[in-house]
Amino acid sequence: MKESRIPKTYPIQAVKQETADVQTFTFNVSLGAKPGQFVMVWLPGVDEVPMSVAYDDGKQLRITFFAVSDMTKQLAQCKEGDLVGLRGPFGTHYEWEPGQHLALVAGGYGAAPMYFVAKTAGADDCTMDVFVGARSKEHLLYIDELSSIDGCTLHVATDDGSEGFKGYNVTQMQEVLSSGEMEKPDQVFACGPEMMIKSLSSFCAEEKIPSQFSLERYMKCGYGLCGNCVVDPLGIRLCKDGPVVKNETCLKITEFGKYHRDHLGKKQEF
Repeated sequence: MKESRIPKTYPIQAVKQETADVQTFTFNVSLGAKPGQFVMVWLPGVDEVPMSVAYDDGKQLRITFFAVSDMTKQLAQCKEGDLVGLRGPFGTHYEWEPGQHLALVAGGYGAAPMYFVAKTAGADDCTMDVFVGARSKEHLLYIDELSSIDGCTLHVATDDGSEGFKGYNVTQMQEVLSSGEMEKPDQVFACGPEMMIKSLSSFCAEEKIPSQFSLERYMKCGYGLCGNCVVDPLGIRLCKDGPVVKNETCLKITEFGKYHRDHLGKKQEF
C-alpha cells in the first residue's frame, strides 16, 4: 500500500494499559504496514511523533507507546473514541524467507514491533526464539502474546532478576546459543535501546550471523524531506533507508552506539 503523507484522524477503538507508563491503542484501520515500519502519530494542536507499528493485520492497526515526552504524556490521556492522526507507513521492514529460524531480540517497548514480526513470520512457517528484556518484571511487554504464537520459544530477561534470566537479553541469547539449547539462527532481528543493539551487532558480526536492526533517530517528516534522521558518515536517511538496517550497514555508521542528534540537529551522546 502506498504511504500516506497527509495525516488523517481516526477514532481510538480500544485502549490497553500494558504497564504503568505504556499503553496500546487500536484503530479500526489498516495502513498496510509491514513489520518494522513506522507511522507518524499526530495529536492535533500538540505535536507529531514517529512510532513503530505494533500490528497491522489488514483490518486493524495498533501502536504501543511509552508516555515519556510532552506529546506522548498527553496522548496517554486519550480515551476510546478520541481522534488521533495517523500517516504512513514509512521506512524499511524486516525481511525473511519462509521456514527460516529467527532469533528476535526485544528491549523495552521494542517488544511490540517484534511481536508484529513473530506473528507475521510465524504465518510463513518460521520458527523463532524471542528474547524479551526489561529493567524489571513490571516493565515486560507482550509476554502473553508472544507465548501464544506457534513456533515461538520465549526467553525472558530482567536486569534485576525479578523475572527469568538475571541480566541482559543479549547475554541470555549468547548463553542459550553457546549451550546448544538454540541452533544457530538464520537471521537475528532486534528492536530496542541502541546500546543493546550495538552489543548485538558486534556479536552477530563476529559470529557471521546475518542480522537486521531497527535504529531510532529523530524523525520530523517521515519521508526523507527534512534530513533530520541522516546518520554519519553515510548520509542515509533512516526514515527512508531505515529504520530497519542490515548489520553490514550498521557497522559503517560511525555514530552508531555513540551519539544521535536532537530536534535541532545537535549531537547527544548515548
